[in-house]
Amino acid sequence: MARPLRVLIASDTYPPDVNGAGYFTHRLAEGLAERGHQVHVVCPSEGGEPHVRVNNRVTEHRLRSMLIPLQDSMRAAVPLGMGGHIARIVQRLDPDVVHAQSHFPLSRSAIRRGRAAGVPVVLTNHFMPDNLYAHARIPSSMQQAAGTLAWNDMVRVAGEADHVTTPTPRAAQLLREKGFAREVEAISCGIDLERFRPRPRRARAAARLRFGLPDRDTVVFVGRLDEEKRIDDTIRALARIVPERDAQLVLAGTGQREEELRALSKELGVADRVFFLGFVPDEDLPSVYAAGDVFAIAGVAELQSIATLEAMSTGLPVVAADAMALPHLVEVGRNGFLFPPGNSAYMADRLIAVLGSEETRSAMGAASRELARRHDHHRSLERFEGVYTRFRQEAPPRAERMVAV
Repeated sequence: MARPLRVLIASDTYPPDVNGAGYFTHRLAEGLAERGHQVHVVCPSEGGEPHVRVNNRVTEHRLRSMLIPLQDSMRAAVPLGMGGHIARIVQRLDPDVVHAQSHFPLSRSAIRRGRAAGVPVVLTNHFMPDNLYAHARIPSSMQQAAGTLAWNDMVRVAGEADHVTTPTPRAAQLLREKGFAREVEAISCGIDLERFRPRPRRARAAARLRFGLPDRDTVVFVGRLDEEKRIDDTIRALARIVPERDAQLVLAGTGQREEELRALSKELGVADRVFFLGFVPDEDLPSVYAAGDVFAIAGVAELQSIATLEAMSTGLPVVAADAMALPHLVEVGRNGFLFPPGNSAYMADRLIAVLGSEETRSAMGAASRELARRHDHHRSLERFEGVYTRFRQEAPPRAERMVAV
């Protein structure tokens, strides 16, 4: 039997950060550790001070961090001394592979320190500039230029890795469109099919009661309440639905646009039908999906959308913007519908089509569950194990490596 892998995962975001890349990295680390591998994660400290701890068999190396300017909660590793710290981790661990989760400073340093030590490096891209514009307060007039510079930087750093993966074929295509000339492998972020699973009908009423929701047709969205998610389109669609259906919208998450969205709900006369749940702990997310009849997502910058996969795995139909990777998750007429981005009237029409009958919802929900099975996280873990093992077999003997400190 082959010995367990030694894997060093580098990520500029990791729980308690709330975002798709952080959640994926955490599930990857935990999943690999559960399969018997030795997993270390290097990431920013959640409180500022550096420390090392073992968390569910994953060793976390938390580097000194500081709050990101213009952000209330997210932290970044302090650049001073970061490279040397990561080099010492690489030297002590002597991993089979370094797996970076971005091209941002901490991950970038890990890529270069891994390369200098002769360790194979894998990079997974979760990046789209659209997800950063609002956070960085970049004016719309400068976004195109900023996006071009950001993509050029990302492509350059990706070129330093031995292998690059993305969550979907569309994300891989996008990377090639931006100038990356080498192979890109699409490996789904994966979904825990057991944790997010269909519940009996009575669970829907119980979930609504738990969150203080009226018992009516319920549209659900889970994610950040930020500009690129275009939740205003969903609220406008709800306002069009209400004259025909007794419906409501449930939003689980926080973000910069919450107050604007509350104001829009009031302006459109649906403030009593839009429920802001705020931050929902990860362990409670299955109940949020269980409360819904349909999942709606209007964002245009999704490289996969873990929340949509979670909703599908729970057995919800999906109404999604026809943008980026979302069409990979929707088979029109089978498990939901697509709509032109920004067209709230068309979105409302599709939501009404799903909500029209319990039979339609049930059939589409079952189809969503079947489609979600393609993204079983065990399969994703096996794919990454295969990538790591291949590089371990091809790597030079450890005695020939020269570790740079």
